[in-house]
Amino acid sequence: MSSDFNGKVLSSLSQVSAQQWDQVANPETQHFNPFISHAFLWALEKSGSATEKTGWAGHHFVVEQAGKIVGLAPGYKKLHSQGEYVFDHGWADAFERAGGAYYPKLQVSVPFSPVVATKISGINANARVAITEMIVAQCEQDGYSSAHITFVSDQDATLLDTQKKAWLERNDIQFHWHNAGYKSFDDFLSGLSSSKRKNLRKERQAVRDSGITFRALTGHDIEPAHWDAFWKFYLDTGNRKWGQPYLTRKFFEMMHDTMRQHILLVIAYHGKRPIAGALNFIGGDTLYGRNWGCIEQLPFLHFETCYYQAIDFAIARGLKVIEAGAQGEHKLARGYVPVKTLSYHHLAHPGLARAVADYLEHERAAIAQGQAELAAHVPFRQVEGE
Repeated sequence: MSSDFNGKVLSSLSQVSAQQWDQVANPETQHFNPFISHAFLWALEKSGSATEKTGWAGHHFVVEQAGKIVGLAPGYKKLHSQGEYVFDHGWADAFERAGGAYYPKLQVSVPFSPVVATKISGINANARVAITEMIVAQCEQDGYSSAHITFVSDQDATLLDTQKKAWLERNDIQFHWHNAGYKSFDDFLSGLSSSKRKNLRKERQAVRDSGITFRALTGHDIEPAHWDAFWKFYLDTGNRKWGQPYLTRKFFEMMHDTMRQHILLVIAYHGKRPIAGALNFIGGDTLYGRNWGCIEQLPFLHFETCYYQAIDFAIARGLKVIEAGAQGEHKLARGYVPVKTLSYHHLAHPGLARAVADYLEHERAAIAQGQAELAAHVPFRQVEGE
């Protein structure tokens, strides 16, 4: 690292002010991303959701110049590989069978959030390089097996691609919706093939015919009672998917207090009874679908609550993209297209690094082929030649 910079590792977000953090993580020159804001990351820590006790010990990288923060990255010392959405369990098993210790490792990411964001923030390229050098040095100094920077932005990728000797690229696929300047949901539907257009209309009508109504709530329209309802939905999904939910009730209370203006909470009602909900975060040009749950199962309720309501909102707000989270090929038929996501990995042990590099070369080829095959089945008319 250049002598112009002073590097620090923070064990808690309480060690840096929100203003200092956000001036670098979310500068006015780029679109706001709620997930790398101090408020979001601090809520994860303060609520007990992402802490040393849950296997997410704070290890945030900060670079200062003349006493001022000029670069940073949200980081964690991990004792497991849960809640990351880029799966390295196989690497861990292989390394430990060979006599190595894979954990602890370093994770530069937003806990429980597979969202694309700039993870290596800085006022200039030199500050960002200093952060990456800190991460690699930390692995060597403290004997970590590896460091992982997941769901990176194009800016991150451009930087890390210049450091090929230190970082290995990994690819995956998500499904994102792109706003082509649509004026309404019907305008969006007009671009689909006739069969897909008919199917989406049928799904939306079926939900309405079931007597379901929706409220799309933002800002001060969100009240504590809405969180009470959503918490029940979240518990139902979390208990079924993970055994126990990642996020605590206090996390949602803190979101209510500090980030309501960046939240879209969709609540589905059967009569006057709330039965399902979807939590979305609003960025500068992107809507991020995060959590969903229900206490009453109805046909197409998931699609309407999570995807179609999000499209309605994005069109009304003029948002360019909806990131609908990890996995889910069922999103393809609903206008969400396959998009490559990137992560970068530093493996300290040369033998492990060589083995993973070989694996990733083949995996990237398979991901590219899979993305091309999926793209051939997007529902838009120009692709199908209608």
